[in-house]
Amino acid sequence: MAQTFTAGSFIGRWFFALVLVLGSYNPTAYSYVSWVLARSTHFGPVVALVGLVLLIGWIIYLRATFQSMGWLGITLGAAVLGCLVWLMVDQGWFSLDSQDTIIWIVLVILSLILAIGMCWSILRRNITGQIDVDHVDD
Repeated sequence: MAQTFTAGSFIGRWFFALVLVLGSYNPTAYSYVSWVLARSTHFGPVVALVGLVLLIGWIIYLRATFQSMGWLGITLGAAVLGCLVWLMVDQGWFSLDSQDTIIWIVLVILSLILAIGMCWSILRRNITGQIDVDHVDD
């Protein structure tokens, strides 16, 4: 069954990557890290369950990203996205004076890299005709 790549399929993967990244950590009080580190939080089954769900999400996204892009692809993707941020700052579209702004930019870039990693095998197959497969020993 051939998979097609659409803008909607990328946006869906990016949305879930963004929820995963921002749900794990962000500079507001609304993240898993902030919740766990709050003085009022007592470790219990709900905290553990949410942590495990986030961990599963990270494993799925990281494994797919590393399998499809590798270290070189991830590094190049981060460099391209970093240069785009540099261009936007250079054009005066936003400023990096605030530490929170920098954190938000890094988190969005991380979510974009994860989303691209989830889509990369499909994109490469559509562009080159090459198919990614996992190595299976007989």
